[in-house]
Amino acid sequence: MGASSSTDNPAAAAAHEQESLAAASLPLPLLRAVFSSRSSSLPDTLAFPPATFHSPTSPPPDHFHDLLAALGPAIASLFFSPAASPSSSSDWLSFLKGFNACCARARASLPLAHLLRVYAAACARAGAPCGVRFQPDDDKVVGELAPAEIAALLSMCWAMAWSGSAPTPRAADEGAEPVLLPDVSSLVLSALVSAGAVADDAAVWGWEASGASAAKGVSAQEFTSWVISTVPGLGSCLSRYVQDRFRSCQADPVKGRSVSAGNATSDASDVYLLTRGRAWAISLSVRSALSEKFLSASIIGMDTEDLLYRSSAHGRGLSRFWSCVEGYKGPALILLSAFGGGENVDADQRWGIGVLTEQGFENKDTFYGSSGFLCATYPIFRMLLPSGTEKNIMYCHLHTQLKTYEAKPKPLGLAFGGSIGNERIFIDEDFSKVTVRHHAVDKTYQHGSLIPNQGYLPVVASILDVEVWGLGGQTTKHQQDVYKKREDIFSGQRRKIDLAAFGNWEDSPEKMMMDMVSDPNRNQREQR
Repeated sequence: MGASSSTDNPAAAAAHEQESLAAASLPLPLLRAVFSSRSSSLPDTLAFPPATFHSPTSPPPDHFHDLLAALGPAIASLFFSPAASPSSSSDWLSFLKGFNACCARARASLPLAHLLRVYAAACARAGAPCGVRFQPDDDKVVGELAPAEIAALLSMCWAMAWSGSAPTPRAADEGAEPVLLPDVSSLVLSALVSAGAVADDAAVWGWEASGASAAKGVSAQEFTSWVISTVPGLGSCLSRYVQDRFRSCQADPVKGRSVSAGNATSDASDVYLLTRGRAWAISLSVRSALSEKFLSASIIGMDTEDLLYRSSAHGRGLSRFWSCVEGYKGPALILLSAFGGGENVDADQRWGIGVLTEQGFENKDTFYGSSGFLCATYPIFRMLLPSGTEKNIMYCHLHTQLKTYEAKPKPLGLAFGGSIGNERIFIDEDFSKVTVRHHAVDKTYQHGSLIPNQGYLPVVASILDVEVWGLGGQTTKHQQDVYKKREDIFSGQRRKIDLAAFGNWEDSPEKMMMDMVSDPNRNQREQR
């Protein structure tokens, strides 16, 4: 009899349903603590932590700091109605509904619509221009986003992700150093090219988001399609931000003081190919545990101990490459920077591509691998997932010490996708040239161009630099170190010569053969 009381009470059933949804995101005791202690000041709970942002390449978007200051009140007004009594069950149910509206799992377009709604409300509070608007009592978004607005939205989303590692407002220091914003120009340009606002040819070279105020904008529907196909992780930024703010209000303020100290004041764009902006773009595209790894890299930078190979530091060539990556049995990111498709192309027209693999390198004369991703990193960002049709993920072949005759020798180099002789990406043995072919020759990865104005003919370009980053963590790196030490011991044993094993020269078969060669009739004369 008592078990049916909850089903007879619609309010209790609704509360139980909302609690079940909310518990999948945050523990219910934490939500009750937030509701009881901060129910009358949710805008303060959701407020963005005090921080100053700067960018080494271009100034932050206009009204950016005002936009962040209006973020908390905008979320509170849209999803959490003011609570008159913390002990009221109806207010608790309303609180849960607001939390589930922005944090519960939903179809891909709904979280993005909520994010755009928050962005529009924050722009209205900050006095910033915003081209998107919503119909009354409807989640359908209309209007269009200008390039500068896309840059502001993307920068705001990264700042929301950064706030998860930032100190609480009470523990924030007055004299904290400015936080470095990543470069989002490749993402903005990718959205414009996807919507047809910028042609995917010579127009992308030298494009800057700060000077694109007169460029055509992207409609809300086109922007939504681009996010779902290219950076699906962008829609979860709002849910992540709300959960982080709720956790921070119950955390120890002293522990939050040393979190954001790792964000340097200078970008590594002139040092490594894996910049903060490219790491964040990859984190938004990858739907796996590696997403957190790249998100951390976009905030504090990649650990240099994870750099397995860099052509400018370790030397060019497949043998140098193999000496650095051999024995690493974990996911890795290969980044390549090249320029031009011929001798008459301007050297400033550089482009970058990358490959994300989920297993280590093997010296084989055939393709191998279980899963991988191709991506264009500069000037346009694209991520090409596996198609599932073929499994020609990667190819790494170099000559070993034991050489044998081959009637049809396999090509020496590093390749991804396609087939032998028609690889999607092929890096030669000397790491001096890279060949990129049209997607029609490849059934392993999704269709799409990797470089601007690629065309149907193979593009042969000069390589500027190659980087390989290990993503397997300290355990995988330790296993590689053990493997290398064992190989060094074996190599030393093979090179070591034990003179005692040769025995006495007078009794050796070699001396007898030398004597016979020098005087072949000696034995006959002795018999006489």
